[in-house]
Amino acid sequence: MAEAIARYDAADVIDASSAGLSPLGFIAEQTKQTLLQNGYSANGLTSDAFTREAAEAADVIINMTGQPSEEAFRRHEKVEDWMVQDPYGRPAETYQRVFEGIRRRVNQLAEGLRAKRQQKTTTR
Repeated sequence: MAEAIARYDAADVIDASSAGLSPLGFIAEQTKQTLLQNGYSANGLTSDAFTREAAEAADVIINMTGQPSEEAFRRHEKVEDWMVQDPYGRPAETYQRVFEGIRRRVNQLAEGLRAKRQQKTTTR
């Protein structure tokens, strides 16, 4: 969900990609439905494994595993922990609640990045 939200709400400051430590190998149907019901596309979303190459290429890694970044990632200094319930297998209401929380966090992250960009532009 976070990748889809970032693609549409924050494409100007976030080049989002998503990967998991234990990917399902598919996007859950309820995830797709929740995105569509909220005006977001699930097109192009995949369930990929997190790789060392992806970690090295990232400026920031958002950890939604439920594990502290120190346990889940070797180099945790560029990891931001977001406590997000895994909605898989839960009712549609849980997916919606999780969606709303992720959207709020993505938009907060984007606002911070936009402010940093504006600050850099202003100080030049």
